[in-house]
Amino acid sequence: MTIPANHQSPEKAPHVPSEVAVPEALRNFGISLEDYLLPARHQIQIVDQNGALIPLDEQGAQPGHEYPLPDDAALLAAYEQLVIGRRVNDQNSALVRQGRMAVYPSSHGQEACQVAAAMCLADGDWMFPTYRDSVAVMARGVDPVEAMTLFRGDWHGGYNPNEHKVGIQCTPLTTQLLHGVGVAHAAKLRGEDTVVLAMCGDGATSEGDFHEALNFAAVFKLPVIFFVQNNKYAISVPLAHQSAAPSLAHKAVGYGMAGERVDGNDLVALLAVLGRAVKLAREGSGPLLVEAHTYRMQAHTNADDATRYREDSEVAEWQAKDPLTRMKTFLTDKGLIDSEVESRIAEKAEEVAAQLRTGLSEDVAVDPQDLFKYVFSSPTPQLEKQSALLADELSRDEVSK
Repeated sequence: MTIPANHQSPEKAPHVPSEVAVPEALRNFGISLEDYLLPARHQIQIVDQNGALIPLDEQGAQPGHEYPLPDDAALLAAYEQLVIGRRVNDQNSALVRQGRMAVYPSSHGQEACQVAAAMCLADGDWMFPTYRDSVAVMARGVDPVEAMTLFRGDWHGGYNPNEHKVGIQCTPLTTQLLHGVGVAHAAKLRGEDTVVLAMCGDGATSEGDFHEALNFAAVFKLPVIFFVQNNKYAISVPLAHQSAAPSLAHKAVGYGMAGERVDGNDLVALLAVLGRAVKLAREGSGPLLVEAHTYRMQAHTNADDATRYREDSEVAEWQAKDPLTRMKTFLTDKGLIDSEVESRIAEKAEEVAAQLRTGLSEDVAVDPQDLFKYVFSSPTPQLEKQSALLADELSRDEVSK
């Protein structure tokens, strides 16, 4: 939810029941509690699917929901990450087919959400991704090969979360929201200037952890952005079979936090909405929920057959809304990219792809004892017994060779 910086308070502030925890933004800008908490009547969209700038009065804006256009430097940097993200998705899908990776949940079609999530945060902020958010992890600065370590089947997550303020990608649904809320709570207790962006999909909103995370964050007024990438399916379950709410953003009001809907294939709108959400959270307005409407163009993972639960016509409809072609057209019309810029960005994307090919082709030395070394700081008697049993079996295998 956004409040324009130049909004003036009316002479008479709206009545709010005394038992309601009033967000600081509401006190400052004098809009009604309902206008603050409820998402705009229409999703926020700044650039249409053909790459044209939408007239201001058709962008979904209304009082308290105005979003200025990001500056040219931010748009160009975001487009570069978008191109890299698409190349990463295509390269990783190829590596799975070649047997170099065990599994890969592609975010092809959702890259705009990934890029905006990473770019809206400051260096000291934290991001907690899902298993599908590898592009966001890399855009945050994590080494591409390290980011893919989890998906090649290694026992660890591949990178140090503290180095880039990025949580390890979670396979269980929604656990990362609780992790993000915990980090935000700790930061607030320490007096740190930290905002947390916790990512999830539409399927995760059906989990109990989703309720617990949002409720705790709202009660303690924590600086958390809950970013829901609504790609219409929880594996094979369509959204209509998950929730009867007007939108997932409307769920926010039940917790006393603001919600907003945005076109998840419109990178410009995503940068504006998430950027403003982070700003409000940093200023003390508490948590916010942002729902992005997007689409998973490829299967859930390489082990999924998406043709069993969705029609080709639906996929084709969303292909026309591709965030990459939309952003390219918009920036070309603005004069921000030309063939020279395109070539430079494509070359950089290919360098990342080559890094993935090389890094994921290298054999990794495996120590079976790692299964036991890092479970507890002090191994339990049971683990020590299991470790000794494995060591004995391996020793006998060596003798028999």
